[in-house]
Amino acid sequence: MAKLVSSTYGDALFDLALEKDSVDALYEEAQDVRETFLENEEVLRLFNHPKIRKEEKTAFIEKVFEGRVSGDMVGFLHIIVTKDRYNEILPIFDYFIHKVKEYKGIGTAHVTSAVELSGQQKEAIVDKLLATTGYHTFEMDYKVDPSILGGLIIRIEDRVVDSSLKTQLDKMTKELSRIRL
Repeated sequence: MAKLVSSTYGDALFDLALEKDSVDALYEEAQDVRETFLENEEVLRLFNHPKIRKEEKTAFIEKVFEGRVSGDMVGFLHIIVTKDRYNEILPIFDYFIHKVKEYKGIGTAHVTSAVELSGQQKEAIVDKLLATTGYHTFEMDYKVDPSILGGLIIRIEDRVVDSSLKTQLDKMTKELSRIRL
């Protein structure tokens, strides 16, 4: 099966980061470059415009990023433009950032609760997640959704633990509806 463009280029950038022992630096730069593209829709439009030549796009990269990011990152952006992969720039950086997080043992957890959690509750959740997963640290995203009534919904990548009252009540309702009197 063919590899996705994002994983091919993301893996190449990751290999470069390992080779040059600059994983942390390129990780930070990738986040900054990604944020630049997200915050400035005109930049993405410029990169994807078919009438703007590659030379103009590479000149733009040098003008905007040179001196702000490493030569390795500027060179990587040049390769993306040269190979006509600029429409994949965000997925490439998303993949690279995810790969670095895996490498460094950083998990991302999305926690939904019915009410705002206290600092102590948040700390207890992080401690429990660290004890039950292989991650060393977590980036936490907390969300309040009163419709779940109580309990928590915790999502880490494609794994979901749903202990919400709403889900438990829905299960009980289904079970009770199966009972025939």
